[in-house]
Amino acid sequence: MSAKNIRLEVMRAIEPKVAGFIEDFLIPPEDIWQPTDFLPDSQNDNFLSDVETLREESKELGYDFWVTMVADTITEEALPTYESWLMDVEGIDQHAENKNGWSKWVRAWTAEENRHGDVLNKYLYLSGRVNMREIEITTQHLISDGFDIGTDRDPYKNFVYTTFQELATNISHKRVGQLAKKKGNALLGKMCTIIAGDEMRHHVAYREFVKTILGEDPNGMLLAFADMMKKKIVMPAHFLRESGGTIGMAFENFSNCAQRLGVYTAMDYIEILKKLNSYWQLDSLRTLNDEAEKARDYLLKLPGRLERIATRMKFPEDQYRFKWVEANGML
Repeated sequence: MSAKNIRLEVMRAIEPKVAGFIEDFLIPPEDIWQPTDFLPDSQNDNFLSDVETLREESKELGYDFWVTMVADTITEEALPTYESWLMDVEGIDQHAENKNGWSKWVRAWTAEENRHGDVLNKYLYLSGRVNMREIEITTQHLISDGFDIGTDRDPYKNFVYTTFQELATNISHKRVGQLAKKKGNALLGKMCTIIAGDEMRHHVAYREFVKTILGEDPNGMLLAFADMMKKKIVMPAHFLRESGGTIGMAFENFSNCAQRLGVYTAMDYIEILKKLNSYWQLDSLRTLNDEAEKARDYLLKLPGRLERIATRMKFPEDQYRFKWVEANGML
């Protein structure tokens, strides 16, 4: 049987469990937080004074902080790209008469994720600290440009990617929230922290998908994991660009900013890999074929190799001037 047919068989075998995954890792719309829970209520007579309070609290946040907030927001706003990509993955069928469990998962996951960009976008708009038109242009470019995360239509590679990326966004949002709180912005701190909590739930879900597949097809899953790490896990906004800019240039400059701010660093990337190797118990997998054994050996040695590279990495200290945010973080 071909590798593709094996993947399809495994996806079909696991599909009955997806309803349980939805129940365990996602929250019904009526029960989960919504963006208006954190933002001034436009139906309230105190709306304008609440907006003024929000604007005052945002004044203490610096340039690198706002760049990171903007890039995080735009990344979250590009969900149409992510949903359409995942709906095209092998084994995910949105057209079947009853629509299989995997397509229901993707839709429900997307619906939860959609709230993140919604609340962050509204906060940025109300803060008055950023150029919303430039942000909107970048968002439109990002959705229009799409992305290529190196997974093709392979469900194994896509689940490795989402497992890794969800934990990366958890780290980023959590640290942005901590920085906001230190500057006295309790509202934004709480908002980012609860978004980070959603990302952690999603990370745990995708991590379980991979663990389940390892129980069914350890050889295929290890090869997919190793292939993704050889390509390097790129973030979903890796095509980020400003108005008039080239694809990817804004993302490179934002990554340097996030590294300077300590929001997401090269060492975080390595720590995520270590955690996945440990949770998926790569060192104790049995009955592997020769190719999978080589893949496991590569994955177990990779953190040490990356740490040696990370210690030699240099990042620009100069702040790139984004069109989204003026140099002093204020407009």
